[in-house]
Amino acid sequence: MSDFRFIHAADLHLDSPFRGMSHVPDAIRERLRASTFTAFTNLIDLALREQVDFVVFSGDVYDAADRSLRAQLRLQRELQRLATARIPVYIIHGNHDPEDGMHAELTWPDTVHFLSSKEVETIIVYRCGHSEASEPEAIAAICGISYAHKALHENVALSYKRLAGSSLFHIGLLHGNVDGDVGHDNYAPCAKRDLIQAGMDYWALGHIHLRQILHEQEPCIVYPGNIQGRSVKEAGAKGCYIVHVMEGRQTRLTFAPLDDVRWYTESISIEGLESEQALKELVEQVMQNCREASLGRMSVLRLFLHGRGLLHRKLEQNGFVQDLLQVLREEEEYGVSAEGETSNIVWLESLQVDSGSEVDVEHILEADSFLGELFRMARQTNQDLDLYEEIMDQAMESMQGHTRLRHVIEELKDSEDGRALIGRACELAAVLLEEADPRAGGEAS
Repeated sequence: MSDFRFIHAADLHLDSPFRGMSHVPDAIRERLRASTFTAFTNLIDLALREQVDFVVFSGDVYDAADRSLRAQLRLQRELQRLATARIPVYIIHGNHDPEDGMHAELTWPDTVHFLSSKEVETIIVYRCGHSEASEPEAIAAICGISYAHKALHENVALSYKRLAGSSLFHIGLLHGNVDGDVGHDNYAPCAKRDLIQAGMDYWALGHIHLRQILHEQEPCIVYPGNIQGRSVKEAGAKGCYIVHVMEGRQTRLTFAPLDDVRWYTESISIEGLESEQALKELVEQVMQNCREASLGRMSVLRLFLHGRGLLHRKLEQNGFVQDLLQVLREEEEYGVSAEGETSNIVWLESLQVDSGSEVDVEHILEADSFLGELFRMARQTNQDLDLYEEIMDQAMESMQGHTRLRHVIEELKDSEDGRALIGRACELAAVLLEEADPRAGGEAS
């Protein structure tokens, strides 16, 4: 078997509407709206530049069953570029773009193959797509099934089979949920063992937007993720895999980023910050880090402020966080030129506060108060084995009739981390009480 290379991509979601991003400047909103198309163009450019032998799309090429005409025509135009280079494409429909969705009657290049929804279909791939050439070289077998309707609840993975007696490299295209990922609809549900036993050499999966390799070799089982993040839930680099198949059916995967807009979720601590200026400069540094990491892309950032410090009271004031957010956005807008150039822009999607008041631990330790007693008990628990045993025994006495809870506490008591956990629990209780009523930490009258 000679070496060959192909691109595995999934979940293009062309023409995704990017809901929830309406209150942004026109140039930034348009950049977001166009980002799925730009990422797709980047994919086609990559395929041509790398001169791969073929490309596979594992479902959800479109964002909606009733696909927009704009998305269909863009797909047709870009796939024609691959057809001109004689690079074939193999596509299955997913839950977002099932076969029964509304679609235009378009003419597709003869190098574009949409796999059937009636049963698992197998197509032989020939070198350079020349299936009618004299003595064409077969290099792989593509197996896959499209969604006929939005929901597919059967374990169709059990229907994938190798061609009898074939030594070709078999690639299974499947849009589904392996081992029940709770973050996604459980369509085409299957277990990893089903895929391993099916006889494929490579599973080109789609549906889960998080890039992950479920199995390294024999077979290789891969989710490439989507090609363009569409919210902070899809943060980080997005793209596809270039798969190099070598002698002995070994595969080497190279991730290629394609995204035009990159999403980030970051957090900073207010601990030690003594002024609004220090906070603004720290936020600006995080934004700059995102700018540099994005390598010319536009970035969208959600930033969390956490920790305990003097500035927490400021963050609680009405309008403070919104004013800071607005100023930082305005400063970024200066980077958008009159022509609407948005490269290198870091749009601050939101500032979210999860901080707390500063706690003077040493003062509380010395206080003649309930808080002081809790903190002193937390410190003692880590050092005094007898006190630890007493606390755990009291906990188990209160668990009479709760067999499972008693079992958990008994395991905790015997663990090396038991005392440390009790200490942390006491400290946490004290901090929560102090935040609910700061006067609780004062001296007793």
